[in-house]
Amino acid sequence: MGSVETSVRDSAELISRWHGVGRLLYAIIVRFAVTSSEAQLQAAGALFADNPSCLMHTHLSGSPGEIAFVKQQFPWSGDYTDVYERFGLLGPNAVFAHGVHLSERECHALYETGSMVVHCPTSNNFLDSGLFDINYWRAAKRLVNVGAATDVTGGTSYSMLQTLVEAYKVVMLGGCAFNAFDGFYLATLGNARGPGLFSEIGTLNPGTWVNIVSSTRPRTGAGSPR
Repeated sequence: MGSVETSVRDSAELISRWHGVGRLLYAIIVRFAVTSSEAQLQAAGALFADNPSCLMHTHLSGSPGEIAFVKQQFPWSGDYTDVYERFGLLGPNAVFAHGVHLSERECHALYETGSMVVHCPTSNNFLDSGLFDINYWRAAKRLVNVGAATDVTGGTSYSMLQTLVEAYKVVMLGGCAFNAFDGFYLATLGNARGPGLFSEIGTLNPGTWVNIVSSTRPRTGAGSPR
């Protein structure tokens, strides 16, 4: 494993070579606080500060056990989000996977910095790490940008369609019915409201990028396949 200095140097070189080339964006990725030293987090924060148009991605508050471990690892922290906040890893281009168990203070910090939380239902359901309460994030006092993603490392599929099916399987998320509209929003405008993407994806407006899948349901009846 290379040193922190080597990682930063290699990342800076890749950023200068590829970030902003065509539609390419470079992501500074911190695996998550559990696997990171303070030196690594500080270096990642400095790299993010030097390259604010890059994305920054990591995981946050996936399970109660993870939260407890982070508190033990960083005893000075007020909460899980505080670890990333201390090292300058929050911001308009920061994307945090999971966010299942966030306090009011953490929600406020994410909102104030323009950070984004991404719901990963296949992972959350497979690992039984908790239910993502869509009503909690709808509250006007939070207004944190929320999207949806696969997190295939801990989940079961790369497919966004399967991801939304998994979210819909849990009829009640934290006491709130999760319907097809919720899933469609998270996968389109929800994701588009993330880092620097609102003008490019998530809608069918002229000038935006879109992938469209057309699916026809087979008819049933005499002579038709079932």
